[in-house]
Amino acid sequence: MLDALILLAGLAAAALLLWPPLARSPLWRATITPLASIIGSGFLVLGPVLEHSYGYYAPLVMAALCAAAYAFGNAIRYNITLRMDRDHDRSATEEWLEKVASWALAFAYVISVAYYLNLFGAFAVDLTPFDSDASGRTVTTAVFALILLTGWTKGFHALERMEQVSVGVKLAIIAAMIAGLAFYFEGKLNDGGLIFDPPTLTGWPALTLAFGLIVTVQGFETARYLGADYDAKTRRRAMRIAQWLSTAIYMAYIGLIAFLFAPGEAELSETAIIDMMRIVAPVLPGLLVAAALAAQFSAAVADTGGAGGLVAELTRGRVGVRKAYAVLVGAGVALTWVSDIFAIIAYASRAFALYYALQAAIAATGAWRHEGSRLRAALYALLALFGLVVAVFGTPAEGT
Repeated sequence: MLDALILLAGLAAAALLLWPPLARSPLWRATITPLASIIGSGFLVLGPVLEHSYGYYAPLVMAALCAAAYAFGNAIRYNITLRMDRDHDRSATEEWLEKVASWALAFAYVISVAYYLNLFGAFAVDLTPFDSDASGRTVTTAVFALILLTGWTKGFHALERMEQVSVGVKLAIIAAMIAGLAFYFEGKLNDGGLIFDPPTLTGWPALTLAFGLIVTVQGFETARYLGADYDAKTRRRAMRIAQWLSTAIYMAYIGLIAFLFAPGEAELSETAIIDMMRIVAPVLPGLLVAAALAAQFSAAVADTGGAGGLVAELTRGRVGVRKAYAVLVGAGVALTWVSDIFAIIAYASRAFALYYALQAAIAATGAWRHEGSRLRAALYALLALFGLVVAVFGTPAEGT
């Protein structure tokens, strides 16, 4: 019965996403890109990490992560406004910061692709007889080779349709998972079986781990780079809607999962969510693997293309897109074999935090120069400083 209700919830979400008035809405199409990026991989790793490390404080940590992301999103939205209104009057400092930020983003993309594909490899082998770290890394390396071959020979246009389809599949499966958790939570609540785990981390280690999880709420910045298809007002609204929707999804997810599992029921690993969902309902592990494979592959393709294009643009063609793909793949394979997934998540978080710090610095400079607003400039400067602290001190979770 529970499996049927879960599948029904997923189908209902899919039907809503396919509803013509919504699917054809320009604002919704603009919103889907950052929304899919924000919850692309985070829902696979956040639940187990937050529940294991923070116990019943997990929802508060999730709220803090979303609040930090929203603050950085505010800075980026402000920069969209400045580019729209005053692009002809940008100072040399703003231009320099923008260039450095673009390099930081390209570097962050390199690490995020490794993050996505290592999750892909781990989930691909989890339900098979070949479930091991070496098997997962071998699958990851093979997919890196496939992406390089595709990008080198034909480009990624042939894979763009898969990216569009995967967004709908992923959101529908997340809806099914949250529905399953809600039904399971209700049963535990009625039986008095909710679990209130104390945190295993406190103080500075707990804070630096949260810094290392920023990448799990990253992705809203993609709205800024949709200027070829949407005007500034639409991009700002799309980013704001995506952040509010993703916050609602994450708070529901973590608010449920934080009180359902006893210590030791699922060991902390990159695929721990599968073991947790197996306890909730038999249908969920298979659905999650399908969502993980579709989501991680399409996200990796998108970020590989984005990184290659950025490097080619920043070097004015001296480093071509193909060479950029080769460097990215080489770095990703190296990360795959020398680091575990939690270390890669922390590296990606630090790289994106640096990018966000630079965007906040651009916003501070713009507020001071164009508006003469000392308060706004000071707030963005403090946000930039916070981003630098996150970039320096973010640490990985300790998996098994």
